Amino acid sequence: MTSDVYRRALLAALAGAAGALASGRFARGNEPAFPSRTVRIVVPYSVGVGPDVVARSVGERLALRWGQPVIVDNKPGASGIVAFGEVRQAPADGHTLFLADTATLVVNPLLHASLPYDPVRDLVPLTLLFRATFVLWVGGRSRFRSIAALLDAARRAPEGVSYASLGNGHASHLAIETLARAAGVRMLHVPFRDAGGLLSAVAAGDVDFTAMSVNTVAGLMASGRLRALAVAAKTRLPDHPEIPTLAEAGAPAVEMHPWAAMVAPAGTPAATVTRLQRDIVAALETPEVRSRADQAGFEITPSTPDALRQRMASDHALYAPLISEGRIVPS
Repeated sequence: MTSDVYRRALLAALAGAAGALASGRFARGNEPAFPSRTVRIVVPYSVGVGPDVVARSVGERLALRWGQPVIVDNKPGASGIVAFGEVRQAPADGHTLFLADTATLVVNPLLHASLPYDPVRDLVPLTLLFRATFVLWVGGRSRFRSIAALLDAARRAPEGVSYASLGNGHASHLAIETLARAAGVRMLHVPFRDAGGLLSAVAAGDVDFTAMSVNTVAGLMASGRLRALAVAAKTRLPDHPEIPTLAEAGAPAVEMHPWAAMVAPAGTPAATVTRLQRDIVAALETPEVRSRADQAGFEITPSTPDALRQRMASDHALYAPLISEGRIVPS
């Protein structure tokens, strides 16, 4: 699906959903009050990683608010495809939610010709949850002292500069190829299965650089085994003002903010959607959730359902050229 077609589909779905909410078309007669039993949040990440930590913190706040248990069901792997495919089969009553991200809502439809779900048709958007900010890292003894020097080397020798990511279509892969496209260069992609192997390779100089959030590499940064070149954001990080932005460092002003959101199966009653969105946003704004998100390196970004749809559409338009130009190869 082309970017323009996808954008129109998203906006049409948004308009249809808004009309359905206004008319009450999704409402069901004699629907029990929500929530009437345990609520399950399916998370496509392992226990203990950042998104899981935030999901559990949100769940704790919601359980107190609702007087019902809220459990986190971890189903990692396959870029969330299997987990989301299962969630879309759950009853659309608000008792099953899904922590979605850039991959499940935007990237997977671009990379896979066949999916067990359609992000436009099969979900109801609730709210954005949080976003991370990527920093570009090289090994402590790297030959590159700035991102400008790295890009200059890439211009002189196409694919002579290498970068590491956590696999085809991962946020780190998309981020660096977005930068490479903006800079008009081609670089060698080296995928890794796990962050440990990736960071060790960059620290040792086996791969030139990568993109990761600060909290992920804090220990290697403190020991000098990794060195920051630039932060992919409009402004410097408050906790690390010594790291310049890409624009300040002489590179294209690309922003790299992988994000996560909460969604529910399509057909969830309008009143339940409204309550879910309101209560999840209230949980995100509590000091407890904000503190845990901050420790994980995330910025809390609550939103309306409309804003989530718009984010999906804008990211699709941003990443689609990476596939059409052959920078990222579909599966």
